[in-house]
Amino acid sequence: MAKKTAAESDEARLKKKISATVSGQDKAQGDAAVRALRKRLKREQRRRRALALRKKHAAGSKGEAKASA
Repeated sequence: MAKKTAAESDEARLKKKISATVSGQDKAQGDAAVRALRKRLKREQRRRRALALRKKHAAGSKGEAKASA
């Protein structure tokens, strides 16, 4: 069974969830649910950035020339 591709990225979905949860609360920072969502969002962002770095390093000097141009 193949993985389904999401119509929207995990990051976008998490950002929507966080903003919806925060807008309905007074004290958003202390809530465990919001904290968990933020942690998941940060994890997704780290994954995306790590993947971009891996691709850049794998491309070697060609990737650096393309990125700077």
